[in-house]
Amino acid sequence: MGNYEIQQGAEPFYFKGNKIGVLVLHGFTGSTQSMRYLGEQLASEGYTVCGPRLKGHGTHYEDMEQSTYEEWIESVEEGYQWLNERCDTLFITGLSMGGTLTLYLASKHPEVKGIMPINAAIDLPDLEQMRGKTEPRFLDAIGSDIKAEGVEELAYEKTPTKSIQEILKLVEITRKDLSNIKMPALIFKSIEDHVVPPENSTTIYEEIASTNKEVIELDDSYHVATLDHDKAFIAEKCKAFMKELLKV
Repeated sequence: MGNYEIQQGAEPFYFKGNKIGVLVLHGFTGSTQSMRYLGEQLASEGYTVCGPRLKGHGTHYEDMEQSTYEEWIESVEEGYQWLNERCDTLFITGLSMGGTLTLYLASKHPEVKGIMPINAAIDLPDLEQMRGKTEPRFLDAIGSDIKAEGVEELAYEKTPTKSIQEILKLVEITRKDLSNIKMPALIFKSIEDHVVPPENSTTIYEEIASTNKEVIELDDSYHVATLDHDKAFIAEKCKAFMKELLKV
C-alpha cells in the first residue's frame, strides 16, 4: 500500500440484494466512480452488486505504478468471491480494462450466467508503441474520453509507463482465451472511441465461443460510455439482458 488516501468517489461499492449478483468493474487509470451509476441501476432491480477498486487505482498514479496486472486480477477475483458467497447466479460487466477483466474472469469461470463488456480492450495499438519502454516514467492521461459536456471521469492525470506494460500483458493473456468463453454476452461498442478502437468489440464478438451474443452500438458516447449520454440506455439493456437469461 502507498501512503495515498482513496480519492473521494473512488471507494469500492457494495449493494446487498437478492441471490443474483453482478460484478461491476472499472478500467485502467480509472475508478469505481465510472461504474457507480450502472451499479446503482442494477441494484435498483434488487440484485446484489459489487464494484471493487482495482489495486493501485483511485489513489495516486504513483500507487498504480507499483501494481501489477496479477493484482488487478486478484482485486476482481476477490469481488467475485464476495458475490459468490452471497449469490447463486453471477453476471459480470466492466468498462475498458474492466471489460478485459470481465472477459478474463468469464474464461476462468464457466459458471457465470452472462457478461456485459463495455468498450473492452483486447488490442491497444496506441499503447503497443510503449511496449518494453521505461521512459518517460509517466505519460499524459487517457481518462475522461466523454462526449457529454461537463462530465468528468475520476481518473489519473498521468499514466505510468510501467502500468502500460501490465495492461499489455493482461490484454494478451485475455485475448488468447476468448474461445473459452461460452456464456451469453452483450457487447457494448462506442462508434467513436478515442481510447480503445471500436474494432476490439467486433473481434471479441467473433472470437468468443458463445452462441448467444450481440453487439450493441453506442452512437452518442465516447470511451467512458457509462458516464456519457448513453449511460441510461446501457443500464436498460443490461437489465433486459439479465431478465431474459433469468427467465430460462
